Amino acid sequence: MNPLKKLAGQTAIYGLPSIVGRLLNYVLVPIHTAVFLPDKFGVIIEMYAYVSFLVILLTYGMETAFFRFNSKEEINKDEVFTTTVLALIATTVIFITTAYIFAQKIANFISYPDNAEYVIWFAFIVGLDAISSIPLAKLRDQNRASYFAMVNLVSIFLNVGLNIFWIGYCIPAYHEGVSNIFTEYFFTPTIGVGYVFIANLFASALKFLLLSPIILKVKWKVDFGLLKRMLSYGWPILVGSLAIIVNENADKILVKWLLKDEIGVDAATAEAGIYGACYKISIIITIFIQAFKYAAEPFFFNQSKEQDATKSYALVMKYFVIVCSFIFLGVMLYMDIIKHFVRNEEYWVGLGVVPFLLLANIFLGIFYNLSIWYKLSGKTRYGAAISLIGATITIVLNLILIPRVGYLGSAVTTLICYATMVVISYYLGQKYFPVNYPVKRILIYLTAALLLYFGSTFMSIDSQFVLYGINLLFLAAYIGLVIILEKPKKVLIS
Repeated sequence: MNPLKKLAGQTAIYGLPSIVGRLLNYVLVPIHTAVFLPDKFGVIIEMYAYVSFLVILLTYGMETAFFRFNSKEEINKDEVFTTTVLALIATTVIFITTAYIFAQKIANFISYPDNAEYVIWFAFIVGLDAISSIPLAKLRDQNRASYFAMVNLVSIFLNVGLNIFWIGYCIPAYHEGVSNIFTEYFFTPTIGVGYVFIANLFASALKFLLLSPIILKVKWKVDFGLLKRMLSYGWPILVGSLAIIVNENADKILVKWLLKDEIGVDAATAEAGIYGACYKISIIITIFIQAFKYAAEPFFFNQSKEQDATKSYALVMKYFVIVCSFIFLGVMLYMDIIKHFVRNEEYWVGLGVVPFLLLANIFLGIFYNLSIWYKLSGKTRYGAAISLIGATITIVLNLILIPRVGYLGSAVTTLICYATMVVISYYLGQKYFPVNYPVKRILIYLTAALLLYFGSTFMSIDSQFVLYGINLLFLAAYIGLVIILEKPKKVLIS
């Protein structure tokens, strides 16, 4: 089977739960922003930013290590799975116990002294998700797409359904004075934004239960020699992943922490809420990247055994950029429509960050493509070093820019960070694991999307209908460029 067609199929299959989940979360964005003002929505943004760090810490590179060692023919696959799962269970139990004991102190530190329950809820959410990551990885490795999709989709539907019930129905009904069995027995108004977290907890618990038949197949015997090798391979992945999460989510935390002394905690949380809501507008490109990442990692490892592997990697990179550039152009040309997913106009003041964040996500996706060189060559320390450089850029520039220009500084910082990481990774990759990427063609597509977007900003047309028609021509022009450049060279790899 053509590897590009295979990757496209796997991206669609394994990305389906992510795509559906993200799209359903699109439903939650207007619900959350309609019900919660920016200061409350900022609580959601901040807490999930913390969660992103904790998920990486609790999996500590073992998911990638699982794929790496599971692909080695000389190692027993059952031992790899058992060792990985038992290691994660042990560390998760320690984490949840610690979080429970120190919940109030942690809540005080993050400025939520009246909500220590948030800490406990999220300890269980993160712990259950960490353990679940390996059974899900095993399903991906075994190409059990239907099981993988079912588990994730059921969990997502429960999460979204409970959000719609509590946030979309119960809270507005309560404020309107409606009294019925739902508002009386299944809703407590003081919990408020906490219902978003409770819904997540139920969804994570359900996912864990659905995966428990796979988890229970472990033999309860750890191969400590294998574990040591996996940890040795995985710790640079952990460091690199943490650095990437710094790049992705540290800004959402720093906006509050760097502004709270100047404008107050509530106002600073509101700024984080505005930034987070506008960040979610870039979710369309994030959906594609997430789906691609799910399929790409096992694909890249399996494809490495083929003679023309590097040609496949080059083609994947090119078409990845084509799709991402098209998504960028589509979002920016139709921002007047897309912005309405954030219902409350109080959030729209932050829309200026969207083009920076979309471009930043494209560079992040390119970095994911490039990362195959250090994963396949075993030089994962280089990947960690690159991500640490990016994290340093993120922290330093945010510290400089947020006090001066607020959350716009965070968006600009994110773009600079990912672009720098791409340049460094490309340079080192060509040295240690050369891949003949079509750099000029990639730059042409990125530049074309940017020029078409900037060209559209100079148009002053009163009729929205006419404007949307012209924007459609801009999209057609981009597609035409791709057809012209790609049609003469129709490459198929058998």
